[in-house]
Amino acid sequence: MKESKKEKKGIKRRDFLRQTALGGMSLGSLIMAPQRSQIEQLTSRINRNSAPSDLQITDMRIAHVDDAAPIIRISTNQEIHGYGDVRDGADPRYALMLKSRILGMNPCNVEKLFRIIKQFGGHGRQGGGVSGVEMALWDLAGKAYGVPVYQMLGGKYRDEVRVYADTPTSKDPEVFADRLQGRIDQGYTALKMDVGIGLIADVPGTLVNAEFWRNQPGGLSGWNSIAGSYSNTKHPFTRIQITDKGIDRLMEYIDVTRSKIGYEIPLGVDHWGHFGINEAIKINRAAEPYNLAYSEDIIPWQYTEQWREITTSSTTPTLTGEDIFGLEGFKPLIDNQAVSIVHPDPNSAGGILETKRIGDYASRHGIGFMHHHAASPVSFLGCVHSAAATENFMWLEHHSVDDPWWEDLVTGIDKPIVQDGYVRVPEKPGIGVELNEDVVKEHLMDDAEFFAPTPEWDQQRSWDRLWS
Repeated sequence: MKESKKEKKGIKRRDFLRQTALGGMSLGSLIMAPQRSQIEQLTSRINRNSAPSDLQITDMRIAHVDDAAPIIRISTNQEIHGYGDVRDGADPRYALMLKSRILGMNPCNVEKLFRIIKQFGGHGRQGGGVSGVEMALWDLAGKAYGVPVYQMLGGKYRDEVRVYADTPTSKDPEVFADRLQGRIDQGYTALKMDVGIGLIADVPGTLVNAEFWRNQPGGLSGWNSIAGSYSNTKHPFTRIQITDKGIDRLMEYIDVTRSKIGYEIPLGVDHWGHFGINEAIKINRAAEPYNLAYSEDIIPWQYTEQWREITTSSTTPTLTGEDIFGLEGFKPLIDNQAVSIVHPDPNSAGGILETKRIGDYASRHGIGFMHHHAASPVSFLGCVHSAAATENFMWLEHHSVDDPWWEDLVTGIDKPIVQDGYVRVPEKPGIGVELNEDVVKEHLMDDAEFFAPTPEWDQQRSWDRLWS
């Protein structure tokens, strides 16, 4: 039988009364209560430890966690703290030098403070200080207003963020494939593998000019700080070439993996090695039968024209961006349709909001958008907020799948943080977690202290204006 308008009105009234039974106080008792009690009840969900307009930054300190990142803590006059990361492999002083520029400021004015410190950011790890401070400011602002960061970015497009898992390399293709299958067994629905010339460096007839670099300081290692070494020579200038035999051996790793995991799972490849555009084109063409999700950083990101040539020479999608700072750095690649996907790391790109801006700009030009990440769970969840708030987002990197203590660095969130290949977007204020101090202390770098005082960074000693 159809409800009358009068009955419907009664139901709506009862629903309203139920919804206004605030914290156990009925609407009637609320109305009859003294004015002071009414105000206390109606404001019971407000963060009483924070008066956002009176908030001021009083301190900034660092706890450098081994195999994760230097964690930033920004403190305030209202006993709330904000956390962020300087990027993995970055010097914490990139962040500490910014302390004197933000002391006494209101952290809720995130964009204003970002504009003050942005000039001190740079590409690669040099973006880590500005980016980490920006992330900590968002954490503070969210805690001050009692809302998650994504809400301050305009809301979210998704409740869960899809994660792709990085995977350790093995010289045995079968073992490598088994490791990737293991990621699928853990619930991951997107994968990345590192297939580089290091896997074939000791195989005769696969590389040209590799012997020269093998005999230089640092050898063929891609990870050292020796000036002039292979590690620090940009790809076009090593003059390393890959023979057909070398190409076949590299493709064997992908072939065995695809045979193991199938074609339903997106699979990207990274860390190919240091060589020029011609070798990059040969590799991407050879990889076409395996339908890679992307070929990552096959040459340095700065070479826009070469990236465009590589992208248009093959159907293998191209991806770069983890070392680019700011939207301005991404614009040439996006404007020229030079890559298929941009891949900023919020810990290098300028933080949470700047990364969202990069994604929005890429979306307008039909370019894909992902997140690189290799630091602590603090910034990992900061990335989740950026990803949730950006429409064209694809996948977020998880670089610490095999570190059993990694998730224990934070509290206040359901564990495991990654479940069946996704991360639930935190609904708590700020980024949504606090530090587990005992675990952080346990995993500090050998010479690091737990948020040691930093008074030497309190005073500004330079004139920062960039114009006359």
